[in-house]
Amino acid sequence: VSPFTFRKLAGCTLFITGASRGIGKAIALKAAKDGANIVIAAKTAEPHPTLPGTIYTAAAEIEAAGGKALPCIVNVREEQQIIKAVEKAVKTFGGIDILVNNASAISLTGTLETETKKVNLMMDVNVRGTYLTSKTCLPHLRKSRNPHILNLSPPMNLNPMWFKNHCAYTISKYGMSMCVLGMAEEFRGEVAVNALWPKTAIHTAAMDMLGGSGIEKQCRKTDILADAAYCILTKPKSFTGNFIIDEVLLREEGVKDFDVYAIAPG
Repeated sequence: VSPFTFRKLAGCTLFITGASRGIGKAIALKAAKDGANIVIAAKTAEPHPTLPGTIYTAAAEIEAAGGKALPCIVNVREEQQIIKAVEKAVKTFGGIDILVNNASAISLTGTLETETKKVNLMMDVNVRGTYLTSKTCLPHLRKSRNPHILNLSPPMNLNPMWFKNHCAYTISKYGMSMCVLGMAEEFRGEVAVNALWPKTAIHTAAMDMLGGSGIEKQCRKTDILADAAYCILTKPKSFTGNFIIDEVLLREEGVKDFDVYAIAPG
């Protein structure tokens, strides 16, 4: 048996928003190991004062892992930037097989503490950005053999406890989940559309910013989401309309040791 038989994403093109760091980059690197093509659609071209990584450093890591990288400056608030990056991706790699809507803005603040510009940012990036990126990729995804859209968003739970502490953020993330609900049905049989969400906090630069020092001990590594995303994206397109929790899926796939994903095992 050829060792390449199991490189399930070899030759596939993934368009990943927010792939310059964190969860987006982890998903990109996992696919790159198969020899996938990765479009890094993110907005950090110049090094950020506090956040690690740019689209170019991410591209170097993806190439080193065995993938092909196309770094594109994309702020998902700007429709023209999305359109240009999608056109460039199709020209470079011949199509798009997978879209990962990972770019997100977060402010875990109460209603009176959330500045209007933060509300606008979360609605623009999370809901509108996800919607427009999906809309722009869909005509190309429909031509793929096994197309997938994966949104990094939660199962919709209307218990008020998920809204009361950060109403604007929850609305914006549920907006992404509603895209899954609607598009999975609209494109059933053509394109798989699913959501993935972590069971625990995940250690990223965003989490350091939100949680302060010491928070990482309560977190898991981004690898758990990369592994779960890989499981989803290698399933047939008939696997659609699902709201997946990383640990639940990986347990179903036979993973037993979750300490490997812990920053502080136990």
